[in-house]
Amino acid sequence: MKSFRSLVYFAAAAALLLAARPVFAETKAQLQAARELIAQGEFREAEKLLKPAVDPQLPTTSEAAVILEVLDRTRADFPHDEAEITKQVRESISDVKETEIEEWRDAGKLHSKLIDGEHKYFRNAAANLFRVSEEARKRREKTPAAEKRFDLDGLIAELNTIAKTADTPAIYPVKHHVVYTLTLKGGNERLKPGATVRAWLPFPQAYRIQQTDVKLIKPVIEVAGDEMGMGRPMGQLQQVTTDSGEQVVELSPASAPQRTVYFEQVVDDKGTPPKFVAEFEFTTAAYVPTLKPEMVKPYDEESDVFTEFTAQRLPHIAFTPEVKKLVKEVVGDEKNSLKKAQLIFNWVSENLPWVSEMEYSTIPSLSKKGIAARCGDCGVQNTTFVTLCRAAGIPARWQSGFGTKPGEEGMHDWAEIYIEPWGWLPADASYGARKSDDPAVRDFFCGHMDPYRLIVNLDYGRTLHPAKTSFRSEPIDFQRGEVEVDGHNLYFNDWEWDLDCKSEPLEKAAEKKEAENGEEKE
Repeated sequence: MKSFRSLVYFAAAAALLLAARPVFAETKAQLQAARELIAQGEFREAEKLLKPAVDPQLPTTSEAAVILEVLDRTRADFPHDEAEITKQVRESISDVKETEIEEWRDAGKLHSKLIDGEHKYFRNAAANLFRVSEEARKRREKTPAAEKRFDLDGLIAELNTIAKTADTPAIYPVKHHVVYTLTLKGGNERLKPGATVRAWLPFPQAYRIQQTDVKLIKPVIEVAGDEMGMGRPMGQLQQVTTDSGEQVVELSPASAPQRTVYFEQVVDDKGTPPKFVAEFEFTTAAYVPTLKPEMVKPYDEESDVFTEFTAQRLPHIAFTPEVKKLVKEVVGDEKNSLKKAQLIFNWVSENLPWVSEMEYSTIPSLSKKGIAARCGDCGVQNTTFVTLCRAAGIPARWQSGFGTKPGEEGMHDWAEIYIEPWGWLPADASYGARKSDDPAVRDFFCGHMDPYRLIVNLDYGRTLHPAKTSFRSEPIDFQRGEVEVDGHNLYFNDWEWDLDCKSEPLEKAAEKKEAENGEEKE
């Protein structure tokens, strides 16, 4: 194997020398050889092969530069050696043996990668072990105290009751007020006086009757066509004065699949790290249509919706032989599209438990990862769900942003499925089938949605507005934001983000206001 790797390396190096290409230009042979070395865990050898083809003074845009960046990010995601991961596991299982660590690793229960001859472990591998291994959970000497959580199942039961008499599927509206802050850290050599910092912060979509009344509060800009933050014509930037100084701001068009507030700022003479703040509000309603299998209608298989959203979208939505085989096993002879979607939803819910996940920029294919590892975070779970649905002939697509349940606000991804006659229906295979004897509660998230959501993205992996120069920190999803300085990307460790979200059901807010008015009259 070693001699094969050497032959691959020297063949690619020779190809680079003989090609008489300009400096910093990679060749196909070079890239292929590097990928083969990386697949074998030979990161250092791959770097030796690629670095001569990359100008470090330029933004990360070439294929070779992107591969090198992904290697750095992968190392950051897998920082632990065997001694450290054993120490972490022993905090919960004091008598664990090194051989057991190896067994869990080889079984995929302790997430690791072979990097330059050494097993390196995922940053949250120890915590994930107890999420995927029943054996490890049984041996755990101290079970973490259960945290008080939002009563989601109680809310679902309430939503189902309301939906029975509602004249619209959009019910229980919740008003949200958000202050989103992105702060650059000091000490980065690129943050020198005169440098131009560009930042993209998340902003809510105005999405049919589910998410409405979208308004940008700060920074204050003129909005073309309306006053609801629905976006300006392409390419119109506005100068504004903020607490952080003079900034250029633009709200992306309402048609943008990944919605943003864009900022530019020149670093001052003191080299002060900029801070970017977007304050906005919106209202999100639960979506609870009445779904019955006997109401399902056949698809128009010539329609644009069916054609686009039952197709592969490589690399993340891939109809591999395993996917095709799995769909046949899960769906069987079922023809009803709603029932098929429910079968797939239940399979993902039962077979892909949630775990902390690698950065998506380091995962070659989300669906392949989910099916191979049989676990994943919300993005992996729901991309696997979308992939299986599409392979089964059910149009499906991505949606994401933040979950906003009080006290549990955070990044979240989910999905949509298209079922006639209802059209696009929300689905969340990560929230999954609920542990309830009531089918309306248990199956709620296959076709329905709660109101505690901030919808930012109607698709994944789309070009931001305006386009970013360098390889994104998160090229698939868009939630935390993106930053670059003079065209060079700043990765997540160079800045901090904060979502300050306050939410209140409109009905409760109205009751509170009425009570306050009553007290004033008294």
